Amino acid sequence: MNEESPQGWLVLVYRVPPDPTRLRATVWRRIKSLGAIYLQNSVAALPATPATERALRKLRREILDMQGTAVLISAAVLAGETEVRNAFQAARNDEYEEIVDRCQDFLQQVQKEYTANHYSYAELEENEVDLVKLRNWLAKVADRDAFGADGRPPAEKALAECEQSLEAYAARVYAEEAEGH
Repeated sequence: MNEESPQGWLVLVYRVPPDPTRLRATVWRRIKSLGAIYLQNSVAALPATPATERALRKLRREILDMQGTAVLISAAVLAGETEVRNAFQAARNDEYEEIVDRCQDFLQQVQKEYTANHYSYAELEENEVDLVKLRNWLAKVADRDAFGADGRPPAEKALAECEQSLEAYAARVYAEEAEGH
């Protein structure tokens, strides 16, 4: 859970010029990467923390630089707080679920090396890079998980399984090297 406790919500209301379309895509990707939820078209919300405020202020400036318009509002939800929080939690759970899926892919990839009897430092290094990506991704999602979504423990468990699997594979690579294979 994020160390900064949210105090209400930050709402970014924006409009980006229709052309070129890449500008809209850029803003959408940035909002998604921050973990914001859309309340409706061009209205995105995040739990209010100093970090999310900095990020949304920066995004607002970028939108203005694109000749768009953007207003950042600090808000308390007067009605519908449960729905907003549930939408935010659902977005985090979707991300955690995707991490679990990628962890399953990782485990299958490591198993494939066993099946092919392929124990090399190159494969070990490639799998280590993939594991670091998974760790970093989980850390990013956990950092923006302001309310402790219930998808986090399964994602952490799946990542731990990946780490154990890679450790076992590494031990096998080292053993094969020691035997001179």
